Amino acid sequence: MEPLFNYRMCCLGLVHIEDMSVARIKSPFERLKIGQKAKFMVKLIDREKNRILLSYKELLGSWEENVKKFEEGSTVTGIARETEKYKNGIFVELTPNLVGLAEYKEGIEYGQNVNVYIKKIIPEKKKVKLIIV
Repeated sequence: MEPLFNYRMCCLGLVHIEDMSVARIKSPFERLKIGQKAKFMVKLIDREKNRILLSYKELLGSWEENVKKFEEGSTVTGIARETEKYKNGIFVELTPNLVGLAEYKEGIEYGQNVNVYIKKIIPEKKKVKLIIV
């Protein structure tokens, strides 16, 4: 079996921002800090360009694993991430790999910590319905 890369060649590993989080984040610094040690999953090896595509979010647990930490009827703190088109709702990050949709509330800004009531967990649709309190 031949080695994947020649030891004399340089290889570049890239992580696209959409592979860092299920929640839509604006900056990689919302997930990682300079000097931080982190593990990544290899998604693709491009031998032609000597590149490796990596994923961070794959190691943050599945939807099912993350939703087990929460119960319907409880109030928790999350981070407001993105407002849905036409202000129909606000996506709230409960954990780095779990996002729920809350009803729109005026004055909530991206990155703001918000208290939310967990109205409904719908496992078959992988959805969490929230109310900002």
